[in-house]
Amino acid sequence: MKVFIESYGCTFNQADGQIIAGNLLENDIDLVESIEEADVVIVNTCYVKLPTEDKMVFRIQKLQKEFPDKKIIVGGCMVEIDPEKLEKIGPNVSWIGPHQLNKSASVVNATYCGEVIRETGFSKDSKVGVPKVSDDGLIHILQICEGCLGACTFCCTRFARGPLNSYPISDIVAEAKKAIENGACEIQLTAQDTAAFGRDSGEKLSDLIKEVANLEGDFRVRVGMMHPKNILNNVDEIIDAMKHPKVYDFIHLPVQSGSDKVLSDMRRGHNISQYKEIVSKFKKEIPDITLAVDIIVGYPTESDDDFDKTVELLRQIKPSLIHLSKYQHRIGAISSSLKEIPPKVMKERSKFLSEIKEEITKEENVEFLDSIQNVLVVEKGSKGGYIAKTNNYIPVIVHDVELGTFVDVKITEATSTYLKSELL
Repeated sequence: MKVFIESYGCTFNQADGQIIAGNLLENDIDLVESIEEADVVIVNTCYVKLPTEDKMVFRIQKLQKEFPDKKIIVGGCMVEIDPEKLEKIGPNVSWIGPHQLNKSASVVNATYCGEVIRETGFSKDSKVGVPKVSDDGLIHILQICEGCLGACTFCCTRFARGPLNSYPISDIVAEAKKAIENGACEIQLTAQDTAAFGRDSGEKLSDLIKEVANLEGDFRVRVGMMHPKNILNNVDEIIDAMKHPKVYDFIHLPVQSGSDKVLSDMRRGHNISQYKEIVSKFKKEIPDITLAVDIIVGYPTESDDDFDKTVELLRQIKPSLIHLSKYQHRIGAISSSLKEIPPKVMKERSKFLSEIKEEITKEENVEFLDSIQNVLVVEKGSKGGYIAKTNNYIPVIVHDVELGTFVDVKITEATSTYLKSELL
């Protein structure tokens, strides 16, 4: 029996796909690199946005149509968020919920034999230290906790990931140590909210960062998304930990809106004054830090004035990375009961904010021109060359280098999303 796995969505879900693969190999089930070779296909789904939902549905239906002889198993967030739709489009499809990955081999074996198996429901099983299979030995994704403490009105992911479940620091550090010894040069600490780490176990994110960064080896640590409300009471300690030379000067701090009214409607648990205070502290203590933000355009209660406040905030804090999403209803989300804003208004706001994004990020990246940067080469470029990361996690195109090495480059060109360079 041969199995093909395809994973979609966030870094955390990519790591789930690696765990599924590890569980299969541990149970002597072969993995293949193409659907054509496979007897069983696992689709590890993402369900965060409506376009992604449509993509997942289309993908599953396409596989059923084009490969009727192959068994299909669906994993990922769709399993827990929308089982009704999944049952409708795939009544003969097996499921593996994101908390049941240790049962992957048994689900695959049963499905291959013609059974329809659905393993769902929450679990406190750890995802650290379990067998994993990755196509990339240089970048190691390390899941530090699963679930969140939030109640955001627009989110459906929390229905799939459940309440917060932090993994022990000792186990996380042990996995990081092993990955570095096996050649990893970038450790990505990931979660639905890394700032929530330890709130249920009594441990601290700042201690975790320091312990991983203090491991022997030449590598970098990237700390994943942090919810502003959960960083409020621990800002100074986290900043101190992130000053470690092996930690990227990078923070992903979603704000979603520049309006306190909209943030309250979203039940985000923070206000703009608090958000700006966090950003100010980071920029004061780590001047070169890259700030990445998330913005939801057109939340149902967003007025023109609320939107203007979002534009004003972005121009004030000048993020180097801006992730824009048009608001769309999600199954089970509280805000789905609200009336959406008119499509024309949504389109106009999204277009305007995209232009602002281009302007701000290009302006930030231009400051790198002619500078000398020590960069870590992490992956091959899709259009040739290699992609490296500066110490503040800005992607740089480089040529004639080796993967996994640190090199000095001169920045020769800046776009709104990446830099180009010449090797020194």
